[in-house]
Amino acid sequence: MTADTPARDDDLLARFTALAGPGARAVGEELLARWGEPHRRYHTVAHLRAVLGRLDELAGYAEDETAVRLAAWFHDAVYDPSAPDNEEQSARLAERLLPPGARREEVARLVRLTATHDPADDDANGAALCDADLAVLASPPARYAAYAAEVRQEYGFVPDEDFRTGRATVLRHLLTMPHLFRTPHAREHWEPTARFNLHAELELLTT
Repeated sequence: MTADTPARDDDLLARFTALAGPGARAVGEELLARWGEPHRRYHTVAHLRAVLGRLDELAGYAEDETAVRLAAWFHDAVYDPSAPDNEEQSARLAERLLPPGARREEVARLVRLTATHDPADDDANGAALCDADLAVLASPPARYAAYAAEVRQEYGFVPDEDFRTGRATVLRHLLTMPHLFRTPHAREHWEPTARFNLHAELELLTT
């Protein structure tokens, strides 16, 4: 265990090495150090835990659950709120740190997909990852409010009016989508709450 990997994350490191192999421990430590960077407020180890937990809930939907879980580890590993290419840089990190092969290529593809959260209809792996990543939208109202506040903190360098305008644009885009989620489980159990939360936040931003 390195100084950059808190002891409380031992369980996560164990999960990563079980997933990627005991030789990948150093990779897991690097990823946890990245997720623990001090400038993060929402895109933290807590978010990683939440996405992995949602993937457990969606077990059985993905074709390659190992690739999907590895993609969850990498999908926000590079995170700079002022940069436009975090997903691309995170995918390149996966390509650098994972061993060559078809699974590495699939992990990188899935990480890039989180830039749009728009998997093809037949993309079971992409549907599982994107649903797990967006599951925060279906949080109870108090947790959703905390999530929205954490996102605002990460974009603290953006003036209030500009942030409200940009965030409202994102929310309107989400609300125009026929479905926020792609897996049957998420559509049934998460979609109504997510739409309620999005409408409520949009109203707060625009009134």
